[in-house]
Amino acid sequence: MKTYIYMEENYSNIYDLAEALAKEGVFIPLSLAEADLEKLGVNVAETEEPIENIRARKIVELKRQRDDAEVEPIAYGGHLYDYDSKARDRISAAIIALELQGEGATIEWTTADNADTSVTANDLKMIIATVAVRSNKLHAAYRIAKEKVEAATTAAEADAVTLDV
Repeated sequence: MKTYIYMEENYSNIYDLAEALAKEGVFIPLSLAEADLEKLGVNVAETEEPIENIRARKIVELKRQRDDAEVEPIAYGGHLYDYDSKARDRISAAIIALELQGEGATIEWTTADNADTSVTANDLKMIIATVAVRSNKLHAAYRIAKEKVEAATTAAEADAVTLDV
């Protein structure tokens, strides 16, 4: 991570440095080379990124992995079923329709693995239950991983944390 030092002030990015220089009437393009910055009295130093930033970025990454895994197709009854927001809406509507038709009613369903299979309201409810179990495991794994990241004292420790489900 670059740090820009000008007039004994540290700037963590070129934008803040440019604003400080502009207050003194010096306008620079944001793409100005380091050698040209040095001519203006700016010292450019390579510094380590603060561990707080690394932790925050890793936690966002883990959360994204968890959220992505929650909507992946789910296995049930020998097939994979989609479980994105559209699929959830379709499953809910199909459960209502099947329950209104009475016990034993079925509907043909195209699965995520592109097979057509006959499902009942109970099958669709079991898919949702299977997703709930997966979701619980993902959230538990995320909490454990987040705790490990928050306890990390180095970038390498934080980067080594994975979402273990």
